[in-house]
Amino acid sequence: MSEIKRIDVRGLSCPQPVLCVKKELEDGNIKTLEVVVDTGTSRENIKRFATNLGYKVEIKEEGDDKTLIKIER
Repeated sequence: MSEIKRIDVRGLSCPQPVLCVKKELEDGNIKTLEVVVDTGTSRENIKRFATNLGYKVEIKEEGDDKTLIKIER
């Protein structure tokens, strides 16, 4: 089982970032998924999606156009 996986969805338009997260979470082999986003819309949509599925979500702003979302089981 993989412990941590990081994906970068910067530059993708909604709903693509959420679909990428969904695909990774459905894989089931990831304990922690880190997602790099560049828009507030992507950040909020991914947070809402993962929270609704029961995942713990942490958000860390890393600059004006870079946010790291940590999703854990």
